[in-house]
Amino acid sequence: MAEKIATLKKDENISIITLDDGKANVFSPEMSKQINECLDQVPTEEGCLIITGREGMFSGGLDLKIIQSGDIDHIQEMSFSAFKLLARIFSFPRPVIAACSGHAVALGTFLLCCCDYRIGVKGEFMLGANEMRTNMVIPTPILELIKFRVSNAHKYRAVLGAEMYTLEDSLAAGLMDEVVDQNLLMSAVNEKAKDLATMGHPSYSMTKELFIADPMSKINTAMEELKNNS
Repeated sequence: MAEKIATLKKDENISIITLDDGKANVFSPEMSKQINECLDQVPTEEGCLIITGREGMFSGGLDLKIIQSGDIDHIQEMSFSAFKLLARIFSFPRPVIAACSGHAVALGTFLLCCCDYRIGVKGEFMLGANEMRTNMVIPTPILELIKFRVSNAHKYRAVLGAEMYTLEDSLAAGLMDEVVDQNLLMSAVNEKAKDLATMGHPSYSMTKELFIADPMSKINTAMEELKNNS
C-alpha cells in the first residue's frame, strides 16, 4: 500500500486536503493520484475546500527525479496527470482556498492559480514560475492558469521573466490574496472558509463555470491535443 502523502480531513462542511511527502511535496504520479482520490470524497454541492502543504513547503512542482530520468513515457504520464488535476481544481464547483504554508515553486505556483482565494505566510518563502530559468516550456494548460490570475503589470515578469516573489510581494502580482503570520495561517484560512462555504448552490458553481469559461476552453483543447499526441 502506498504511503499517504495527500490526506483528507472534514470539519462539518469544510474539507481540508493536506499535502505532505516529507520533502518538497512534488507532483509525482502518486501525489496526483492521491489528491484525486481525496477530491472524489469532497462534496460538490455544499461547503468549501482547503488545500494546504506541510510547514515551510506548499509544493515544489513536478518531480525532478522523474524529469531527470529521461524516461519520456514516465515524464508525460506525470505531467499529464498533474495538468488534468489542476484543471479539476480550477473548475471545482465549490470555493477552493489555498493555505500556502511555505515555498510554492513552478507547479506549486500554478496550483495557487487554481484556487479561488490564496492565504500565505510571512517569511523568506518564495513563490513563482521558474521554468524559463530551468529551460522548460510552460505548456498551454498551465500557461492559461497563470495568465488568468496574475495582474497585468506582472504578466511578463511572472511568466517570461521567471521572477521569484516572497509571498508578501506576490500580493501585488495577484498570486496571493492575503499574507499572515505562520502561526495564524490555519485560523485565517478557516475563517475565510466558513464565509465562502455560505455561497449559494447552484448559483456559485454556475457563475464560476461562466467566469472561467474562456481559459477552461483553451485548457481542455490543449489537453486533448496533448493526449492525442502522446
